[in-house]
Amino acid sequence: MTESPRIVTEETVLSFARGHRLQHDRVRDVWIVQAPEKAFVIEGAAPHILRLLDGKRSVGEIIQQLAIEFSAPREVIAKDVLALLSELTEKNVLHT
Repeated sequence: MTESPRIVTEETVLSFARGHRLQHDRVRDVWIVQAPEKAFVIEGAAPHILRLLDGKRSVGEIIQQLAIEFSAPREVIAKDVLALLSELTEKNVLHT
């Protein structure tokens, strides 16, 4: 099976699409993405990554910040961040 092409690069600047937002559900202590007429839970590092999307910083700048913050190899962080953001962009949760 071949990997689908990445639609997000390190030069991409992303923000949430209209009607979508990140929200912490304090009752259940989970992070959710609110979307028109739906919501879905996000887990792991995803909430932390998504909180960094401000429509100003590039994905590469966010990757660099995460690599420093977590003392992790940049290439490992980049692979995971690009995969997550590409998937959410394909689902129209994020846009450039």
